Amino acid sequence: MISIKQINKKDIDLCYELDSKTISLWSKKQWANEFKKEGTKILGLLFKNFVIGICVFQVVLDEAQINYFVVNQKFRKKGFGSYLMLYLIENCEKLSLKKLLLEVSQSNVSAERFYTRFDFYTVGVRKNYYKDGSHALLKEKKLTTK
Repeated sequence: MISIKQINKKDIDLCYELDSKTISLWSKKQWANEFKKEGTKILGLLFKNFVIGICVFQVVLDEAQINYFVVNQKFRKKGFGSYLMLYLIENCEKLSLKKLLLEVSQSNVSAERFYTRFDFYTVGVRKNYYKDGSHALLKEKKLTTK
């Protein structure tokens, strides 16, 4: 019923479509570029074989940067995002990574609350980072290697 699989570049349209319906972060060209970046992995969260969530992260040395994390609005607050995040954390720990990093808009209170539940702590601020003038909170989670 719920599964996670690695998404490849033939699924750019699918990624762009979900992004367009949620946070509208990247253009189709930006999505194409993500698939070309070294160390980047794109995970799809599937519910009944339908992609309802996407996580894009990039591994650099002993840490990973989450560049994109979204769940379709119809499936939020039902544990699907937590399922995807726990999967990501577990896999990063198996890779012996030391920390996970991300940035989130200070105005996105629900996302910030979500990340706090997984022990992400604010380690910095980028002032007026987003188009709307809101600040980006730089978050970090220390990992335990397995």
